[in-house]
Amino acid sequence: MSDGNAVRDARGSSRNDDRKRVSPVTFYRQVVAELRKVVYPTQQQLVTYFFVVLVFVLVLMLFVSVLDLAFGKLVFEIFTGSGTQ
Repeated sequence: MSDGNAVRDARGSSRNDDRKRVSPVTFYRQVVAELRKVVYPTQQQLVTYFFVVLVFVLVLMLFVSVLDLAFGKLVFEIFTGSGTQ
């Protein structure tokens, strides 16, 4: 495939010219069929994921807070001076 064909194929795939519209009933049936394929987590997995996310968020909050304090003190020192001359 040449570069010219690749460009034309990329533009052609973004258009909806070759796609046919489906009826709302067909769309609904397809949505329900896809939702049946979803694998939902068990209660134990859900609890585990919850605590993993909670710990991760708390660690990131601590990290950002420490950076905020450090940069705040640095900026304060820069603009007020260290007091020694």
